[in-house]
Amino acid sequence: MAEAEILDHDGMRRSLMRIAHEIIERNHGVDNLVLVGVRNRGVPLSRRIRDNLYRVENVSVPVGMVDIGLYRDDWSQRPFARVQPTAIEVDLDKRVVILVDDVLFTGRTVRAAMEALADYGRPKAIQLAVLIDRGHRELPIRADYVGKNVPTARTEQVRVWLQEVDGEDRVFVEKHPEINGDEQKG
Repeated sequence: MAEAEILDHDGMRRSLMRIAHEIIERNHGVDNLVLVGVRNRGVPLSRRIRDNLYRVENVSVPVGMVDIGLYRDDWSQRPFARVQPTAIEVDLDKRVVILVDDVLFTGRTVRAAMEALADYGRPKAIQLAVLIDRGHRELPIRADYVGKNVPTARTEQVRVWLQEVDGEDRVFVEKHPEINGDEQKG
């Protein structure tokens, strides 16, 4: 299994600052915004975006976190998945929610997160910010803010490491060798 780095610490920092600027531009400032990170890696990313928004606008945007464990469409296949608390301390009604996650792939995580958000209010709008968009959508979901588009094969995996979780910042693609019809599984 080979890996290729696609973002290092500085690349991630620049991507998240660009996302913050795009959020400000699209929403004409930060009034009425709430950032909600998808557990696990979306949470530290949402906090970094909040910090970047503060650097530019000098306003602290509320940050929440959502766990999608009970909203997954593969719940029956993962009955022992650990469910973590959702923490959204502000009313979402009539606010713009920026949903933050690390990687956008099939769109199923985002669908589950939107369903979970509905239990906490009716936002004016939900916008999606992701560090990596790797394609291969199974649902009609598109990110509003993307740090980096990375074309991948379905057999590859995108790994996001964050300082807060993994001790370092980096994003890499694990390239798994594909098995040809001629090769035998062993």
